[in-house]
Amino acid sequence: MPKRRISWKISACLLVALAGSSGPARAEITVAMTYLRQEVQAPPVLSNLDPIPADLGIAGAEVALADTETTGSFLGHHYTLKVISVAPGGDIAAAAKAALAASSVLLIDAPAESLLNVADLAEAGGALLFNVASGARALRDADCRANLLHTIPEDAMRADALMQMLKARRWTRTAMIVGPRPEDAAYAATLRAAAEKFGVEILADKVWSFDTDLRRAAGKEVPLFTQDLPDHDVLLVADEADDFARYVVDNTWLARPVAGSDGLRGEGWAPVLEQWGAVQLQNRFEGAAKREMRTRDYAAWAALRSVGEAVTRTNSADPAELRAYILSDAFALDGFKGRSLTYRRWNGQLRQPMPVVNARALVELTPIDGYLHQENDMDTLGLDRAESACKAFGG
Repeated sequence: MPKRRISWKISACLLVALAGSSGPARAEITVAMTYLRQEVQAPPVLSNLDPIPADLGIAGAEVALADTETTGSFLGHHYTLKVISVAPGGDIAAAAKAALAASSVLLIDAPAESLLNVADLAEAGGALLFNVASGARALRDADCRANLLHTIPEDAMRADALMQMLKARRWTRTAMIVGPRPEDAAYAATLRAAAEKFGVEILADKVWSFDTDLRRAAGKEVPLFTQDLPDHDVLLVADEADDFARYVVDNTWLARPVAGSDGLRGEGWAPVLEQWGAVQLQNRFEGAAKREMRTRDYAAWAALRSVGEAVTRTNSADPAELRAYILSDAFALDGFKGRSLTYRRWNGQLRQPMPVVNARALVELTPIDGYLHQENDMDTLGLDRAESACKAFGG
């Protein structure tokens, strides 16, 4: 702990020196931001062992606010963050209009449809919006919006990270169980596309059809359910509601790893990250939130830190100027993942290494060496420029 305090003091001294030397002239700037959340009624699930934190996402933004204010205080830059929550079924567009009247930077935690409703508001035309919750492909594809950037990983980035790891292990024969909900089917389709992209075979799939209490019967029911699947290296599970996958792990007919929505999985952030200064971020977050950091927390943290970095470099709070800088080659964000993070200029997605993890350890950090790209090897994860139908960003 003393070592960390010393490093913060050194950083503070450097900032003071920079602020009074050849850097941009000190200017009193106030950046007002809003975290706008559309509350969603979670479906009932078999287990309540992992409740969704009430401050999911919000806590990440608040930690980023503290980090950003530390830098900004030496430059005359001040930041505020207001949280607005809209009840399930409430009018998020009306809430967004009220928020935009006071701030031109919004972090939006909402489903894809609500995100588009906000982005399409006349009041949002000149604003800077960040999607911190939805991994839907459409938002980075034909339904992209020029004023909407994405710090939450696209679902395809999670799937591509997993498939890169399976291919590297030569675990290329898989079977899949798909949950009954629409979001399960959507993620299963994403897994299929990623498998085809990286040469992983899905030999068969089954739709999960149990309505029994697996907390008591998993050891009997799951082996029977998986008995007729062809021999495979890995069993994929698409269970985005976190309903049944936990009962599949270690209960299958064949002794095989489980991956996808549980077991081995691609994540934007995971508490098991320890390198590249990640422990420092984890410690700050846990000290503030009293829990471990999750992917949505990290997405909100990255969004607010992107704003802070852009304000620091441009000495401006103008959303158009901030957006232009964030999408430029000059922008780089230290994301505690071993590499600087940048945004894709064709659809606004934050490029980021994707950890593949299990419950207790980092298994791989993707992109894995050997997966090359003509521009940036992080573009091997998710929707690449040639694949995206996004036109709003102009290339």
